[in-house]
Amino acid sequence: MAREVASMKAQKSQAQERHVPVLLQEMLVALNPGPEKHLIDGTFGAGGYSRALLEASHDCRVLGIDRDPDAVEAGAAVVAEFSGRLTLVEGRFGDLAEIATENGFDPADGVVLDIGVSSMQIDEAERGFSFRFDGPLDMRMERKGPSAADLVNTLEEAEIADILWRYGEERRSRAIARAIVKARAVEPITTTSALAKLVASVVWVQGDAINPATRTFQALRIAVNDELGELERGLEAAEAVLAPGGRLAVVTFHSLEDRIVKDFMTERSGRTAAPSRHLPQTHQERARFSLVTRKPITAGDAEIRLNPRARSAKLRVAERIADDDFPELAGGY
Repeated sequence: MAREVASMKAQKSQAQERHVPVLLQEMLVALNPGPEKHLIDGTFGAGGYSRALLEASHDCRVLGIDRDPDAVEAGAAVVAEFSGRLTLVEGRFGDLAEIATENGFDPADGVVLDIGVSSMQIDEAERGFSFRFDGPLDMRMERKGPSAADLVNTLEEAEIADILWRYGEERRSRAIARAIVKARAVEPITTTSALAKLVASVVWVQGDAINPATRTFQALRIAVNDELGELERGLEAAEAVLAPGGRLAVVTFHSLEDRIVKDFMTERSGRTAAPSRHLPQTHQERARFSLVTRKPITAGDAEIRLNPRARSAKLRVAERIADDDFPELAGGY
């Protein structure tokens, strides 16, 4: 037993070393860490962003938040390394405002969010996030609550199809849901390999297309962890805690997340579509942010060669403005 525990800890340490944060330099430029700044890394993970912020300015402080207890446990070494300048808390970034207040980071000068599952979690077979490894069909970031296996083995066929379509944009969602219900009637679906094989029997791909199970696993992971709801809450929490001039930097990896971030920043900056002359003009609240990036920042070829995960990454940045700096806006651009 002791050997198994030691082996698992070694694997987690190796996973941390392999983890490469995407768009790191672009994030540093966006948050511009400086003396006495209070910065929040809402998705601590392996600590790549937090470490970079702390190394960029020897007087700034960072609050790291992660809902995964394994990440918080592994991050204790980073906390010790930076002698009190890093505070690491287990929690959800949707509760960022409350956590910031409790730990003396309200107001904050910057917030960074790296949305989605970390490579550390993907690389650990026992977490059940990836079809690349055979393991329990789990996918819970916090190791509590209903797992992916619970969903596929208990939900109605229509509910499963809705999850796969809504969160994975899987065009074969109904066929996959039908196959899941048929298979679980024989025996429960409890492993990642069993689900991946089942999806592959329904979804056919050609050539170098993505693995047929990709969208299904993404959808289940998002549903299990309420990732899109958490993102919406996190954006609103960042708005509440940021000081005027503070920056919000968000990295996303697929269109569903990026759309939420884009819409939030657009609406909060007052950049709504121009109203139709045929419709009554609607009232719009004061702007809360100014856009630093009109279009998302993406990785260059050199970074993608070193870290293929960066290929789909998009960084959007907005700056908090004082509530009385801009007049009420109506209409838009």
